[in-house]
Amino acid sequence: MIPESSGIFHMLITAGPVVKMVLLLLFFFSVTSWAIILIKYWYVRKAYKESVDFIDLFWQCHTLSDAFFKAKALRQSPVARIFISGYMEMKKSQGLKNAEEKGENEKLADFSFHILGNVKRALRRSINLEIRRLGQLVPFLATAGNTAPFIGLFGTVWGIMSTFHSIGLKGAANLAVVAPGISEALIATAAGLVVAIPSVIGYNYFTDRIKVLNSELENFSADFLNIVERDILTNREG
Repeated sequence: MIPESSGIFHMLITAGPVVKMVLLLLFFFSVTSWAIILIKYWYVRKAYKESVDFIDLFWQCHTLSDAFFKAKALRQSPVARIFISGYMEMKKSQGLKNAEEKGENEKLADFSFHILGNVKRALRRSINLEIRRLGQLVPFLATAGNTAPFIGLFGTVWGIMSTFHSIGLKGAANLAVVAPGISEALIATAAGLVVAIPSVIGYNYFTDRIKVLNSELENFSADFLNIVERDILTNREG
């Protein structure tokens, strides 16, 4: 008795050229999708963990400069990176303020709003950059999940067409003649589903994780802006 695995292997070998091309394309989709799933899982998991760690460290620090040095050690944290971007923009704007300020109190308010606006724009640019970085390669999973079943179905339809064409040429239409060709054709549909199911699961998972991280970025950005604004008001009053 021939094992089932050998039977499937035999069907793959004896499949028509179009079905083989479909299976090769689905194999490429499968390998690429799994590579993306593994890489993105590690990256998103690391980003989330380090972001949580940085947020805890941030609220434990007494000064923004202390938080800045802690942030540089967490290279995989999107929250730490947007903080570094906002902090450096704040220090840069404060340096310009100190260089141009000549004791004219009427300019203090303008400089304060200028600093706050610069920091806000820097944070927004950094958040957009981080979201694009987190979302890289994820759309391919959606493409694979949406197209793989149709590619497999195309291979199945083509294989069934070839089977019925062979039956018409041979003039025989019994189960022994029809079943092998149809079973070979159905392998393409099965392969398409094997590619699509993990791709869709991975896409939904990463989309949800990216939404969570985006929410964390937005919340931290708002908290950091409040701290900057409070410091600016304190310096003005002082």
